[in-house]
Order: sequence, then C-alpha cells, then structure tokens
Amino acid sequence: MDNQRLILFLVFSFSLIMLWEAWQKQGTPAQVAIPPAVTAAVPGAPAANGVSAPVPVPTADTIPAAVSPVATTDTAAKLAVTTDLYIAEISAQGGDLTRLEFRAHKATGDQNRNFVLFEAKHSYAAQSGLIGSGLPTHKTIWQLPASGLEMKDGEQELRVRLTAPPADGVQAAKTYLFKRGSYLIDVEYEIANGGATAVTPHAYFQLTRDGQAPEGANAMMSTFTGPAFYTDADKFQKVDFADVTKNKAKVPGKTDNGWVALVQHYFVSAWLPGQGEREFFLREIGKDLFAAGLIVPVAAVAPGASGKVSVPLYAGPQEQDKLAKIAPGFDLVVDYGWLTVIAAPLFWVLQWLYSFIGNWGWAIILLTVLIKAVFFPLSAASYKSMAKMRVLTPKLTKLKETYGDDKQRLNQEMMEMYKKEKVNPLGGCLPILVQIPVFIALYWVLMGTVEMRGAPWVGWITDLSTKDPYFIMPLIMGVTMLIQTKLNPTPPDPMQAKIMMIMPIVFTGMFLFFPAGLVLYWTVNNLLSIAQQWQVNRMIEASGLKAH
Repeated sequence: MDNQRLILFLVFSFSLIMLWEAWQKQGTPAQVAIPPAVTAAVPGAPAANGVSAPVPVPTADTIPAAVSPVATTDTAAKLAVTTDLYIAEISAQGGDLTRLEFRAHKATGDQNRNFVLFEAKHSYAAQSGLIGSGLPTHKTIWQLPASGLEMKDGEQELRVRLTAPPADGVQAAKTYLFKRGSYLIDVEYEIANGGATAVTPHAYFQLTRDGQAPEGANAMMSTFTGPAFYTDADKFQKVDFADVTKNKAKVPGKTDNGWVALVQHYFVSAWLPGQGEREFFLREIGKDLFAAGLIVPVAAVAPGASGKVSVPLYAGPQEQDKLAKIAPGFDLVVDYGWLTVIAAPLFWVLQWLYSFIGNWGWAIILLTVLIKAVFFPLSAASYKSMAKMRVLTPKLTKLKETYGDDKQRLNQEMMEMYKKEKVNPLGGCLPILVQIPVFIALYWVLMGTVEMRGAPWVGWITDLSTKDPYFIMPLIMGVTMLIQTKLNPTPPDPMQAKIMMIMPIVFTGMFLFFPAGLVLYWTVNNLLSIAQQWQVNRMIEASGLKAH
C-alpha cells in the first residue's frame, strides 16, 4: 500500500470512529412488550393508559416490592417549588418529582426557554416509596403544602414536607431538602409507628424514563442516553435500553456501595445513597418505558418509636470537577470511553485556559495551538516526507507509465528511487497515526463539555455546543481542507486523486451539523497545518530535491 492510500485510509478511519455510535443507533431494534418472566401484576396500579399494567418485581430475595410506571395522564395536584437553581413540580401522587427546570441552563437552540430535565414528554421523573404492609408508595396520594414554596433571598435551604394517610397507626412523612447553590436534593422518609407491632420497612428510589433521545439530539453525533451503575467492584457500567428490552441488561445486584443514574448529553440524574446495604434493579415497565433504581433497608421501628431513611438525589449538569466531589466515580458519567486517559488531561488543560481567558472559543484555539506545538516534531517529520513525495510525484508517474505492466520491476524502481532520494514513503503516515487518538479524545472532550453549552465565542457564534446557524465556519473549514489537499502530493492513480479532492466536500457536509466548538478546533488545526506544510514545502524545494 502506497503513501496516498495510507493517508486516505487514515482519513476515512477517523471519520468512521467519530460517527460509530451514530451508525450503531440505526440498527437499534424497536421496543417490544415486557417479558412475562420479569413482571408481576399489582391490582389497581394504573399504567399510563389508565388500565391495570404488569410491573417489575425487584430481584431482592426478601423484599416483596413492586414498582410501576409514571402515569403520564396523572391528574393529581401539583406543588410548585422555586429555588435559586430549580423550578420544580412535586405531584401529590407518590410525592414524586415530576418536572425539573434549570434556571441556569437554557433549552437547546432556544435561549428564551429554560432547559427541562424531568418532564412528562419523556415520562422522566424521580420516584420513591416505602415497601411494607400499608406503607405509602409512589402511587399513594400524599398531602401537599397548601401553596407553592419559594426559596427567599438569604435562605440557604428550603424544606418541602409531605404527609401520607396513616395506616394501622403508622404515619409516614416525605421531605425534600433543596440547598442553595447545589444540585443535590435530599429525599427523606420519616416513619412514626403508632401501632402495636414493630415495622421493618424498605425504601426504594427510582428514575423512570422512555428510551428516546433528549431534546436537541444530533443523529450525526450520537451520545449515550440511558441508565448507568457504579459500584466499587464493577466500576462504571452503562446499559443500553435495547438490552433491557431483550432481557440482557447487566445490573450489579446487592452490594454495600454504589449509585444508579440516568445519563443523557450534558445532564444526569442519580440516586446516591451513603454506605450501607442496597440492591439495584433495572426493568422495562411499559412500552418504551424503563425504571432504574435501588432498594435500601430501613431499621426496624418499634411501637411508639420513629425511624428515618434519606438518599440524596442529584439532578443537574455534568460538571466534572463538581461531580468528582459528590460521590466516588460520579465524574465518570462524563464518559470518554477508551480514550479517557487522554481526554481527561485535555479537558483539564482546556478548563485551565478558560480560567485565564474567560471565553471557551479562545480557549479552544489556544488548546489547539498547544497540541500542535507538542506534536510539532512528529508533524514536521510527516510534512517533510509528504513534501518530498510531492516533488517526486512526476517521477513516480513516469515509472508507472514505464513499468505499469511489470509490478515487480515497478516496485524495485520505486524502492531504488526512494533510497537514492532518502525518502520514506511511510514517513507521512506514521506520525499522523500516533496523533489520531489525541484528535479523537479532543473531539469527545469538546462534544461532552457541558460548560461549553450556551457559551458564545465571537459575532454570530453564540453557542459553541450547537451548529453554526449560518454554516460559515464549516464552509471555511472545507476551504482549509481543500488547500491542504493541494499542498499534499497528488496520487498517481486518477481514481485516488478524485477521491482526495472529494474528501473536503464530504467533510464539509458532515461538519455542517457539528457543534461550532468542534468546527472551530478543526479549522484552526487545519490552518496551522497549512502554514507548517507550506513552509516545509518551501524548505524541501529550496534544499535541492527537485522532480527531474
């Protein structure tokens, strides 16, 4: 394989890797009915369509609990809660958190609306309940405060207390604790036992959602949406919704550590219990509707006594530096895959540059320059090799015309020419191959950085996380690729030459819908490469290596 074919192979490989997940999504099978083996009927538990529905049973041997889907036609009363970070709705049915709007993050592509994480559109909600005879579940109608609640200026926290109807002398209360400046919400149950026998309950905490992509998803740059688990033993594990439907999902089971989350581009929700026993579960609870959660035991509550259980809920942006401080491994929801070892340091440098500049666009440009400087020796060797091949292209063409019918003789003459001119035909490819993992890692960093969401650069680029509204940057990028093609050696084979000329058009079409931050990085990298290649070409030609 000659130099031009290797370069072409590398270019195609890079683009295929970037689009791999998007292509995988195309083969995802449609959702099917719930497998009977993992469901049990709960009389009177209505599904979204208002009829009795099968519901999954957690696999814990000693916990006869059942959980059911969020009712999308829920007509129960709602309580509005406003804090410095949230505009939330709590439903009387189950006391569930059914809507969560972020005041500091705007909707994708619409700066006039706030971003909404929990919403009825995706049946996305945070649910919880108690397991035990007569104890309230997320289907129970709870007593809400008389009016909406708002965190006042100067207040550091806001408590929202709900009460359930008493049963057999047992009174349960559920409290949400919102804290100023924090995306952590404490969810606490208090059980007052006024009965004659001890109560030994369990509590479950789950996140429900359909399997559809979130608002603003881009088919050209598919990102993961679905449940994820973390334990000390199994570490971070993502689960595809399709595997849940096919009953192939791997769930940690019973352990004394770890958390469960629902991940989507830029944002995450998660139940994060402290140390102690818990059992994880993951089920399909309706057509294209899933529940991921955990069950924790509650200490026995004697007659006349009371008990408590509390589990924090995180619902917010994937800000890596903050996630790492909340729970072990929680920063891994910002998933760079097998390139994390490269991507994590790149993000750290990008964030460090931003702390000085205060603009993510200029930080991207500086990071691109730094990467280019680090790889300067490799790039220089690559460009020198390509420059030499460029001036030797006419000779290669003549050799192919002369010995085209004798492949063995042609290869011998080419090797002799390379040896005479001290040219390594692979010298232009191998240095590029070394740099490709860094390029791909930076691609994922720029695509997954929530801090860049809604961040402006200059002029018409008002959001680096979305496509250029006027497609100016992608067109500039396409021009830079075309110039690069002209500076590189022309393949002797006419078909290869045509393909190399088409590549800038193909990449321009792809980048039309890529986030502006990614296009900015690629364009700056191309401009630096053009400057370096042009200078190297001049040096090689001036050194006396000429086509003859």
